[in-house]
Amino acid sequence: MTEHFSTQWLGLREPFDHTARSLQLAKRLAEMLSRRPRIVDLGGGTGSLFRFLAPIVGRGQDWLLLDADGFLLDEAFGRTAAWARTRGFAATAIGDTLNVSTPRGLWRMQVALHDLNTGLLPGSDGGQAPDAIVCSALLDLVSAAWLRRLCCSVSVPVLACLIADGRDVWRPRHRYDPIVLNGFRRDMRRDKGFGPALGTDAIRSIASIGVANLAASAPSDWHIPPGALHMQRALIDITADAARAASAAQARAITEWQSTRLRQALYGRLAITIGHRDILLLPSGG
Repeated sequence: MTEHFSTQWLGLREPFDHTARSLQLAKRLAEMLSRRPRIVDLGGGTGSLFRFLAPIVGRGQDWLLLDADGFLLDEAFGRTAAWARTRGFAATAIGDTLNVSTPRGLWRMQVALHDLNTGLLPGSDGGQAPDAIVCSALLDLVSAAWLRRLCCSVSVPVLACLIADGRDVWRPRHRYDPIVLNGFRRDMRRDKGFGPALGTDAIRSIASIGVANLAASAPSDWHIPPGALHMQRALIDITADAARAASAAQARAITEWQSTRLRQALYGRLAITIGHRDILLLPSGG
């Protein structure tokens, strides 16, 4: 996987991710799982999905976070240990495993370097099948071929969170919104290391594959209110830079849009909604 994400950006977005993800789908997955489930997180990064989902699962659980970026996996230990201690839980790292001791059982988080292009699960996994596969902000980065491989291989429930669906709204409107947002969507489709990315077509592609059962879907939009200056500024710059890369001929219009949006953010006059969906996939016949 060639797309890289800064720890600063992942930390900035985490509270918005946690608020946006569908609690209903997370609880539904938790109810399906075994007494002590084993969960594999594809593209686990800094462990944000663990910090969201582990308390919902509640009981003792074993996680394996897979990511091609070792720096992010190192961050997963530190961030999760700090998060656990603020909740009164003991957290101890032993080798590639972080143990979080809670009144409801031991939550074990293991990390492993793994390129998802070489297979969904590493061959060294010891043959121990997971009870569930989860991911967040991943399926809009992958190609149609990669997504088909995932859907065809599903033998356990899959919870995929924060799939961009293109329902982005910036208020107030700006005359160059169509240029910028269309350019941003074109940039989403460039190769992120899996082949041409699906971008906002990911949800439609999942529904059309028809191998795994799309058991449920729920909106998981980011709502970035006036006053959330750091997140708004990051989104403005990310959106403008991506649009500029995809639409070089429109650079002047994009720069004007960026400058206007930054002023609006600074004065608390901007509200942003970024559309996502969470989905729950079950094996065929499941």
